[in-house]
Amino acid sequence: MASTNTIGSKTGAWVGKIGRRLLLVLAFALGLIVSETGWLQDIMLYWPDIEYLTGQHITLVLISGGLAVLTGVPLGIWLSRPSMRHISETLMQGLNIGATIPTLAVLALSMSFLGIGTTPSIFGLWLVSLLPIVRNTYIGLKGVQPALIEAARGVGMGPARILFKVELPNALFVIFAGIRTALAINVGTVPLAFLIGGGGLGELIFTGIALNDTGMMLAGAVATAFLAVVVDFIVSQIQLWAIPRGVNPLR
Repeated sequence: MASTNTIGSKTGAWVGKIGRRLLLVLAFALGLIVSETGWLQDIMLYWPDIEYLTGQHITLVLISGGLAVLTGVPLGIWLSRPSMRHISETLMQGLNIGATIPTLAVLALSMSFLGIGTTPSIFGLWLVSLLPIVRNTYIGLKGVQPALIEAARGVGMGPARILFKVELPNALFVIFAGIRTALAINVGTVPLAFLIGGGGLGELIFTGIALNDTGMMLAGAVATAFLAVVVDFIVSQIQLWAIPRGVNPLR
């Protein structure tokens, strides 16, 4: 079991490195295309709008993503407890089925119950970001080696100390992977929040599409892609330095 977990962690780290390098290559290629085609000048015409709407975009990501972390991690911990083993898999399947609902439909349902504006946007974004965090927290905790938990019990640790001293440190890498996935989904979904009055860079994208203005559309799309790279980099650095060296395959 130990070797399998180690191989799985190293494979996940290797896949993560390849994914990040591909993302950087794609971002570089997009920047090169934009520069060579003259679209950069068109995009710069909308710089004041980019600055203002990026602020709205970041605010939506921080609030909805932060709420998803604050609720998703405790929910995943709760589902992983032995007392929940009879219903946890059923609840996880329910969450998986909920994740198949299109994001636009989630936002539309939020608008139906909460009206238009920032509040339904935050609720919808929180909802679509929740599943990766809950699932990875649950899987990470269930993947902790039973021998480690037994050893902790053997030295007199109670359930709370075992959770915070043994289970969570060993599951942090998987939990952070879920948070990174959730925030990437969140940043990419925020443009849709414009459709229900949430603001953000979607205003440039959808207005550019409606007016057939490529420069305006790219101003929103490129800024959103850049923001996704920045958010992923920041969370990756937190993941790198917050997880103890002994259980972090990246260190």
